Amino acid sequence: MPETAAAPRIPPTPPVPLATLLAREDLGLRLIGGGPAEDVVIYWVHTSEMPDPYPYLLGGELLLSAGAHATEAAGTGPYFDDYVARIVAAGGAALGFGLAPVHDTVPRALVEACERRGLPLLEVPPRTTFSGVARAVWSLMAQVRHAELRRVTQAQQSLAAAAARPDPVAAVLGQLARFAGGFAVLADADGVPIRQAGREPADGVARALTALIDVVRGPSTGGRPTSASDTVGGTRLSAYALSGGGGHALGLTGPSRDSGDHTVAGAAVVLLSLLTSRHQLAGASGDTDRSAALVRLLLGARPEDVAELLGGAQWRVAQLRWTGAGAAGGTPPPPAVPTPLVDVDGGRVRALLPADQEITGHPGWAAGVSAPAGLRDLAAADAQASRALARARATRSPLVHHRTASPGLALTPLLDNAALLETLRIWLSLHGSWDRTAAALGVHRNTVRQRVTKCATLLTADLDDPDVRMELWFALRYVP
Repeated sequence: MPETAAAPRIPPTPPVPLATLLAREDLGLRLIGGGPAEDVVIYWVHTSEMPDPYPYLLGGELLLSAGAHATEAAGTGPYFDDYVARIVAAGGAALGFGLAPVHDTVPRALVEACERRGLPLLEVPPRTTFSGVARAVWSLMAQVRHAELRRVTQAQQSLAAAAARPDPVAAVLGQLARFAGGFAVLADADGVPIRQAGREPADGVARALTALIDVVRGPSTGGRPTSASDTVGGTRLSAYALSGGGGHALGLTGPSRDSGDHTVAGAAVVLLSLLTSRHQLAGASGDTDRSAALVRLLLGARPEDVAELLGGAQWRVAQLRWTGAGAAGGTPPPPAVPTPLVDVDGGRVRALLPADQEITGHPGWAAGVSAPAGLRDLAAADAQASRALARARATRSPLVHHRTASPGLALTPLLDNAALLETLRIWLSLHGSWDRTAAALGVHRNTVRQRVTKCATLLTADLDDPDVRMELWFALRYVP
């Protein structure tokens, strides 16, 4: 088989610097050939005594072997050179050779082959087991994941805070540029830069970034991608299309692209999509329509009079609380939500977002979302969100929406099915007991389950919600 192959399928794990593994005194690993380890990273650990490990490697591994596959004659022929060539062709990151019980020393021919191929070769002492090396790599990966999670969380918190500042677009771009360690620019549908932050790139990188923005900007079409990326002269370039119909695009440069960068860029895209409406971009001095709406409310204006300035007449209230365990320092920063209108009060997060804006669940957080409401009814919507949050916490659900049923109209899909109506009536009267309902109707309990499930489907209602049950119970009183 040829030594060259397609790009290795590197496992989706955080990279661990080989130098960090070598620094572990408890392992006693020693670099004995193959060049420096400073720029080498490990994505996986694999143990194999196969003479040709190529079919079993994904790329990026630290391959561990005790040399059981090598005969005494291997040191005098091309065996080790072929063996190392296959590891390199598969994308292996380094080779660890265990001393004892097969070999007392690392074969000289193997050291020379690793030197020729530039494959770092580690000597694994007899006291260090291969499983111990693997366990150390997994531990280092966990540390990298934790550090990356904290970095991303802090970046999302900074972006959310920036979105609440007087000039939110500039503030969000500034935070994003600092996080990426490069340059961030917001362009309109014609490709004209509106705002930018960070150190401007060199001309060649700037032209490449402009070309990348041209790929995603403009009105949305079926064939236009929403994101694009490239690398020019060691600089990572990314471009993202903003939603909302304005055709704006975000351009971003940085020295590298870590695993959490896409997550943070995605949060920035959501925030900038919300902020790039007419009223947010009009006031470079920070005199936005949202600020004007707040001033008018404080001066006695009616909520409906400022609805247009805030972006719509119908809103939802979302409430979130941390339910996870083991967070260092208590409750972690709140997750990124698709709105700059966020209030953090102790362990509770409240957010005000347009009725057509969806919110998703976040690991470790419970969320409750109200039904759409006008500005005059936000207090009631806040109460709905509070009850939905309480139910999410009680049922250990990441997200619960407040559901309403309209007496008289809610039962319309069931009015032509007497069996479903009677089953629902008795099931509610018996507090949701499957067995007692089955006995009262003289049917099997599975029949009761099927009928109640069909009722929930036809009514598009959550029958586990006590509010929905109560409203349906009263609605049934008006049905003959």
